[in-house]
Amino acid sequence: MPDHVHLLVGLKPSIAISDLVRDIKAGSSKFITDNHWVKGKFNWQEGFGAFSYSRSQIDAVIKYILNQEEHHKKKTFREEYIYFLKKFEIEYDEKYLFDWIE
Repeated sequence: MPDHVHLLVGLKPSIAISDLVRDIKAGSSKFITDNHWVKGKFNWQEGFGAFSYSRSQIDAVIKYILNQEEHHKKKTFREEYIYFLKKFEIEYDEKYLFDWIE
C-alpha cells in the first residue's frame, strides 16, 4: 500500500520489537535513498504499531496481508489501525494518531 506496510515476522523473546523496527526502518530508508526511489532522502514516520498473533492464526494473517488492496477499498488505513487498537484493547489518544492522514 502507498501509505503503510504490513510485516509478518517471527521473533525470539530476546529481540525487542522496537529494535527490529528501528533496524528495518534504517535499512530500508538507506536502500530507498541509495536507489533513488524518491527525491532526496527517504525517512519513515515516527512510531509503529505491532500486534501479536498465535501460530494458529498465521494463515489468516497472511491472507489478510495479501488482500490489502481489496481490503482498503472498504476501510482506510486510519480506520483499520484504530480498529486493531480497539480489538486488542490498547489504550490510545486519538490526537497522536495520523494527524496528517485524511
